[in-house]
Amino acid sequence: MSVSYITRQQRAVLSCIESCSGGCATAAELAELLHQQGQAVGLTTVYRQLEKLEKQGMVHKIVTDEGARYQFCDCRRRGHDCFLMKCERCGRVEHMDCDHLAPLYAHMYEAHHFRVNPQRTLFYGVCQACAEKVEEQE
Repeated sequence: MSVSYITRQQRAVLSCIESCSGGCATAAELAELLHQQGQAVGLTTVYRQLEKLEKQGMVHKIVTDEGARYQFCDCRRRGHDCFLMKCERCGRVEHMDCDHLAPLYAHMYEAHHFRVNPQRTLFYGVCQACAEKVEEQE
């Protein structure tokens, strides 16, 4: 399937993800939103469309202790690599479109013969909001 070809169901799933807080949701949340919008789409169909969208680079699949969440991503369509950052305090996942990692990815391949998959790269740390809360408490 071509990256530029998006089915009606995929477009509906993407639209739901984009409308969610942080552009991120579970498959069950998306199925519920689609039902609320009057679309008769089953959970199995939502999972199937999410899998296709992930392969096309249009969503990130984020595996958490609570299960998988999916986040909208249009970087590949724009010709960029991206990655995700997860706050270890609040659990929020941020999508980052940053070209500064390209040299690291190149180094990993050239020096270590390892190709990094930016779509599945997740950095852990502390977000600015949580860091500020810690500073206020000190």
